[in-house]
Amino acid sequence: MRSRAREAVAPAFLFLCLMAGGSAQGIWANMVLQLLAITILCWAAVSPGGMDLAPPSRQFFAIVIAALVLIVLQLVPLPASVWSVLGGRRTIAASYEVLGMPTPPLPLSLAPYDSLRALLAVLPPLAMICAILRLRAYRASWLALALLAGTFCGTLLGALQVASGDPENSPWYLFEYSTRGVATGFFANANHMATLLVISLPFLAALIAAERRSSVRRYSAFLAVAAGASLVILVGIVLNRSLAGYLLSLPVVAASALIVMPLRSRLRRLAILVAGLCLVGALGALESSAIRPNGLSAEAKTSVESREEILKTTLAATHDFLPLGSGVGTFRQVYHLYEDHARVTTTYVIHAHNDYAELALEMGFPGIVLLILFLAWWVGAVWRAWRSVEAGPYARAASIASAAVLVHSLVDFPLRTAAIGVAFAACLALLAERRPPIASSKSDLRPTRHVVLR
Repeated sequence: MRSRAREAVAPAFLFLCLMAGGSAQGIWANMVLQLLAITILCWAAVSPGGMDLAPPSRQFFAIVIAALVLIVLQLVPLPASVWSVLGGRRTIAASYEVLGMPTPPLPLSLAPYDSLRALLAVLPPLAMICAILRLRAYRASWLALALLAGTFCGTLLGALQVASGDPENSPWYLFEYSTRGVATGFFANANHMATLLVISLPFLAALIAAERRSSVRRYSAFLAVAAGASLVILVGIVLNRSLAGYLLSLPVVAASALIVMPLRSRLRRLAILVAGLCLVGALGALESSAIRPNGLSAEAKTSVESREEILKTTLAATHDFLPLGSGVGTFRQVYHLYEDHARVTTTYVIHAHNDYAELALEMGFPGIVLLILFLAWWVGAVWRAWRSVEAGPYARAASIASAAVLVHSLVDFPLRTAAIGVAFAACLALLAERRPPIASSKSDLRPTRHVVLR
């Protein structure tokens, strides 16, 4: 039996990350989240025996540990004779020769301190995974409520931001470099707030599906509350004015309807067809849009920093730095070496706006292999969530939400924030969790009623 205080750990940590982990600009807030994450990880490490992990959980942990080991190995100094012949490093080694200096032993990462910072940024998502899979310090419904609470608070703050008469000097924007004039909530980037709004939709549907077994009066009241919550999320998407939010919400709503629909409903195939078509259309529109998230009209404009141009430059750098990559967290430094210097302005690129391409550049073939293994695991976990009767609505909601994040990562970098990273980690943990829920109190167990015929 688990105490309610223990079950509140993961939901409370998720809510805190949504409030304080919206941007890398929040240095002190992210530091606090990382310290809390270390506390949770230490608790998981000293927990006596922990919980027996199901096979999907063990496979997922194996992939996570392999990724962490790969990042650590990138920080190990290599002999100059080895380092200088690796992809992309001949020019740097030649610079030492010009200076009349021998090439010193150097790590695989071109920016070790940035790689270390990237490793620290992984701590909050890793803590969320351990809290759910090893400590079981959660309740699925509370995780959904925490996600919705964070979304509602962000929408409220976003409304204050939009209502400000002078967006450029508004005190409601939490970060110096923010998408001004639209609702960003606790994020600096409007597209990342859009991700949060979108992934909250399937968990709202999961709460509705989980409440279906209640009495008619209670279920009707819950539907009224859910309708109000849906309206709040819709208002948030409108105020956010992100093309990603507009387009990704369509397939997510269609897929979320599957959670609520009866299994024998004839509308299920139609919902799947609509979700698929909307997803393909959303990807096409997002790939051809500009990177500036200032609303639909601004998204559709062309710009010098187009996604196509950034991707082309990133792939060129990736080709040169194969097979082992440039090191985690080094994209910004490497990209500056390959961009057209004649077109450089005060606006600079900090991410590839395609997390898969950025991972290939920074981690090379080993990272690509791990990515393929992860996606194969994810597809299997999603398949089990929808094929198994025991999976429940929250695992299915996690599959839809994680799919939205993975699709958005093709055109942006939502996982680079602690808020979305921890929410994504919670989704993956819910997909990996294959054990039946444990009743936390006697009130969770309903007595069996028998009809006696005389």
